[in-house]
Amino acid sequence: MASKTIRSKADLAINGAPPAFDQPLHVGRPNIGDRDAFLQRVNQILDNQWLTNNGPMVQEFERQIAERLGVKHCVAMCNGTIALEIAIRALGLSGEVIVPSWTFVATAHALYWQGITPVFADIDPATHNLDSGAVRRMITPRTTGIIGVHLWGRAAPVDELQAIADEHGLKLMFDAAHAFGSTYHGQSIGRFGECEVFSFHATKAFNTMEGGAVTTNDDRLADAMRLMRNFGFKGYDNVIHPGINGKMIEVCAAMGLANLSGFDEVIAINRRNHSAYHEALAGIPGITLLGYDPAERNSHHYVVVEVDETCPISRDAIIAALHAENILARKYFWPGCHMMKPYRDLFPHTGLLLPHSEAVASRVIVLPNGGAINEAMISTLRDILAVSTHEA
Repeated sequence: MASKTIRSKADLAINGAPPAFDQPLHVGRPNIGDRDAFLQRVNQILDNQWLTNNGPMVQEFERQIAERLGVKHCVAMCNGTIALEIAIRALGLSGEVIVPSWTFVATAHALYWQGITPVFADIDPATHNLDSGAVRRMITPRTTGIIGVHLWGRAAPVDELQAIADEHGLKLMFDAAHAFGSTYHGQSIGRFGECEVFSFHATKAFNTMEGGAVTTNDDRLADAMRLMRNFGFKGYDNVIHPGINGKMIEVCAAMGLANLSGFDEVIAINRRNHSAYHEALAGIPGITLLGYDPAERNSHHYVVVEVDETCPISRDAIIAALHAENILARKYFWPGCHMMKPYRDLFPHTGLLLPHSEAVASRVIVLPNGGAINEAMISTLRDILAVSTHEA
């Protein structure tokens, strides 16, 4: 619960006043749906004694996800990273694959882990998504594919990337980890490119505790991925494809089914909070809230602000002030994949080609959202920012 008084920075530093919030406000605190519905499904799992290996919960989960997204196949996985790796291998990608640096590092790792070179292309600073012109400039004879990322659930330039892929004979897939519930030109994300990969990690708007999935309209690709996630088995003793253990377990599918029924309510809460943030942050100098296209659906899960040079204090100073008040804001995805090991050592000059990625990385703060956040908390956060910037 928030305190009634906002202390100055001097008060915090000298007097050691308690933070504004007794309990930390986290970015990505899990959304928990109908507990009774989840526990009822868990009891069914225990009664069935079918805990994993493509059980009825996973099959029902895949059916509901595919139906919701309007896609032929949903292949559930144990997590989003394994889903990326299996999709990449099933597509036969090799050599070099173009990706943004401004994304969670798993996008690059899923390539590098398989001996594929992630080639980082710059972003559009207005959208934070891949810039199609930058993608074109990074194509070489070794390029086999492009991975677009729907960052913050805002669709990547799907049509432009598809045109580039078609022109150069490249495979196009999407990392849709942020984009469950989003649309592009009114169509659900999940049905573009060769396939799209979702994360259902606990921090996402829609979660299965831990999990992921690949969606596709390609029958052959779906069949290959189903083999690959279960060691390549077709039947009890017949291994016909290289594979690993990438299966989603029944309990995770049960959590997903319980949360799916309440997902629209989660979106409504996030939209309400995002609107409250928009009003609260208006007028604070140098701080701009990233908006969402009102013509498209989005979970509104990510409250992303940029801090520019007109702000009286730095981005990092704002984060320090918020952390002092138990508001655990984050610098997603600072400093960018190209600045993280091993990529920093492998490609030490890549930053010269990524000016927009580096600029955005220096400006972004992600603020808490979800069912644990309300308008009173957002108002308190606004007061903290107002005091911090006024005293600078």
